[in-house]
Amino acid sequence: MTPSNRFVSAAPGLEADPASRLSRSVQPVRLVVLGATGSIGKSTLDIVRHHPDRYEVVALVAGRRADELAALAREFKVRFAALADPQGQDRLAQALSGSGIASGAGPSAVAEAALHPADIVVAGIVGAAGLAPTFAALRAGRTIALANKECLVCAGDLFMAEARRQQVAVLPMDSEHNAIFQVLESRNLAEVEKVVLTASGGPFRTTSLEEMRHVTPAEALRHPNWDMGSRITIDSATLMNKGLEVIEASHLFPLSHDQLDVLVHPQSVIHGMVQYKDGSLLAQMGSPDMRTPIAHCLAWPHRLDLPVARLDLARLATLTFEAPDPERFPALGLALTAMRNGGGAPAALNAADEEAVAAFLSGHIGFLDIAAVVADVLEVMSGAHALTAPASVEAVLDLDAAARRQAMQAIARRAA
Repeated sequence: MTPSNRFVSAAPGLEADPASRLSRSVQPVRLVVLGATGSIGKSTLDIVRHHPDRYEVVALVAGRRADELAALAREFKVRFAALADPQGQDRLAQALSGSGIASGAGPSAVAEAALHPADIVVAGIVGAAGLAPTFAALRAGRTIALANKECLVCAGDLFMAEARRQQVAVLPMDSEHNAIFQVLESRNLAEVEKVVLTASGGPFRTTSLEEMRHVTPAEALRHPNWDMGSRITIDSATLMNKGLEVIEASHLFPLSHDQLDVLVHPQSVIHGMVQYKDGSLLAQMGSPDMRTPIAHCLAWPHRLDLPVARLDLARLATLTFEAPDPERFPALGLALTAMRNGGGAPAALNAADEEAVAAFLSGHIGFLDIAAVVADVLEVMSGAHALTAPASVEAVLDLDAAARRQAMQAIARRAA
């Protein structure tokens, strides 16, 4: 597979994106927001509030928050609103009564929203639940502004192959991948030496292993820089999140595994760097505000005016960097190994981690048990030859379910 046809995000000759095309007309860019009540969805809708003439939200999807979804649907005058939780259908319909907004609940309603006529689909649903609707939107030829990790971690080969078939752009919304997207020069791919994704190090960057055995969920949820959902915040504390991001980067960009690196940068000001073979190091910098990478995707290749804090480098004064500690943060190593092993290993890694994080947040296992559970699952499934590469989205979901069952068993053993 050659770099030119793999780099879908910025393939030479690829039409920029619907925002670019429509910016030359009077028509607003139509958006579908999957995960409207989560951190990505809220940031996306805040951008729309600041640019109401440029964007039109046509459909919204949320998990269980019917009242919050209804309020957003009314505010943005969407045409369709969907809840993933089928039990919330009556509550959502009641909350939207008299608005003229169509609504539904359950997987079929989420799929309907994802396929609603639109220019850009913002994939912000957290977890494996976001895979099927995002893949459906991709198959329908929609430009994908991607913030859901599972699409690439669990089904990266399938997802990017479909993007090439449809000749649509996959625009990375995660701050680190968006940073690389901004500074990776597609015409000079052969001159790239390596790409560096930065990690804040989370709240336990300087905490000893012994102290980490006793940390509480409340302590782990206090991220020093970012305001995010609970799972991604815990994953940032274990550095699993950075490992998942490296797996994503291996699919987004035409790079070998050896060209991907991680550097701990506590200030979260530099989000990604590209090292070229002539010694040049290009970095993207910005305040830790998700509206910046989201807006970059929505307006690419143009820029939007945003009320985000500007960097004051003189006041900041110092930027520091350090290598990640593999002993205190084994989750990162597990993710990198899963990436190199390929096949179904990344999908199993992700599913096991999601279950382990949930068990930690509910108090059933300790903080250090999260990585241990993931390691147990990968060992068992590898020994059973159950990590072959899935050939379809359905096979990905089957593998995900199998890994979750193994994870629940590992969690039960540790909880006991």
